[in-house]
Amino acid sequence: MRITPIDIAHKSFGKKMMGLDADEVMDFLQQIAAQMEALIQERNTLKEAIREKELSLMEYKERDQVLKETIATATQMADRLRQDADREAKLIIADAQQKAEIITRDSRDSLKKMYQEVTDLKRARMQFEANLKALAQAHLSLLEQGEKYMPQAQLPNHNMVNGNGNAGRSPNVSPLSAE
Repeated sequence: MRITPIDIAHKSFGKKMMGLDADEVMDFLQQIAAQMEALIQERNTLKEAIREKELSLMEYKERDQVLKETIATATQMADRLRQDADREAKLIIADAQQKAEIITRDSRDSLKKMYQEVTDLKRARMQFEANLKALAQAHLSLLEQGEKYMPQAQLPNHNMVNGNGNAGRSPNVSPLSAE
C-alpha cells in the first residue's frame, strides 16, 4: 500500500494512557507530509525532465541514424559515380587510342604511298632521261653516219633567188634531198 502525503496528514492514532502528545504527532506528520509532497513534486518534475530528455535523445538518435544513412547513400553514390567515371574515362581513352592508331596507320600508309609515288616518279624521270639520252645519242649517231656517207655540200650563194621567190636552199637540206 502506498502512502500519500494526504494519508500522512490525516492519519489519526488511537489514544492510550500516558500516550504521545497528539499535537506533536500531528505537527510531525504535517512536516513529513509537506516534505513528502515536495519530494513527490520534485520526483515528478525530474521524471518529466527525464522524459523530455529521452524524447530529445530519441530525436537526436533518429537524426543521427538518418544522417548515417544519408552519408552511406552519398558514399555509395559517390563510389558508383567514380566507378562510372572511371569506366567512361577508360572507354574514352580506348576510343582515342583506337582512333590514334587508325590515324597513325593511315598516315603511315599515306607516307608509304607518297614514297612509292616519289620512287616511281624518280624511276620514270630516270627512264625518261635515259630514253631521251639514248634518243639524242641515236640522232647524233645518225647525224654522224650521215656526214660520213654524205659529205656536206657547198651552199649556194644566198643572194640568188630561185623561181619560187625563195632565196637559196636551207642550210640543213642536202642537194640530194631537195631534188
